[in-house]
Amino acid sequence: MNISTHTSSSTRRIALLATCVSSLLALNACMIPAVVGGMGSVIEKSKKLDVPADYDGLEGKTVAVLASADHSVLMEHAAIAGNIAANVALRIAQNVDRVSVLGPGEVEEWKYRTPRWQTLAPGEIAKELGVERLVVIDLYEYRLNPLGNSWIWDGVAGANINVAEVDSISPDEYVFTKAVVVAFPDVEGLGRNQATATQVNTGLALKFVQRASWLFYRHIEDKYPK
Repeated sequence: MNISTHTSSSTRRIALLATCVSSLLALNACMIPAVVGGMGSVIEKSKKLDVPADYDGLEGKTVAVLASADHSVLMEHAAIAGNIAANVALRIAQNVDRVSVLGPGEVEEWKYRTPRWQTLAPGEIAKELGVERLVVIDLYEYRLNPLGNSWIWDGVAGANINVAEVDSISPDEYVFTKAVVVAFPDVEGLGRNQATATQVNTGLALKFVQRASWLFYRHIEDKYPK
């Protein structure tokens, strides 16, 4: 009697244990794909791309970089056009093979001596500056806040990037044009008590310069940019 009861009890415990183990294995089997899937998503989002230049005609050439801006932009950010041109010129000089870039100081001095330079044809500008390639950044938007709300940071910079070739059959026409638009900061709802105007302006300008200069040389960028 006792032996029969003990055996029956042991059998029930073994069956219960087997059920628990089966449930645990089933639970783990469900969890493993979820973990692996989550890791795969993180890896995918962190992937980089090797991106060729959109325009590679600056290699081995003499180049000048100029920037112009709408009057409304210059009213708020008087030095932004010159700063952007200088930094794009620097990145081109550092990353394009055998290129010779005219110094930003020389470009700004020429612009100062030629106040109506924007009315000149691209080929004429390039000849006056003594270069084979002219990069013109037409900055049509540059702001740190959304319109009508000075308490939130929502910076946007937009421009058309143009290239003229003096040695082409049409030196006064742009052979390459592309729009570049960037936003900064990457988070929404950032207020004046969380960041300064200087920080936002610096971040926006740096991001724009990076995107604009990337057009001219091979580079690595995020597959899924923010």
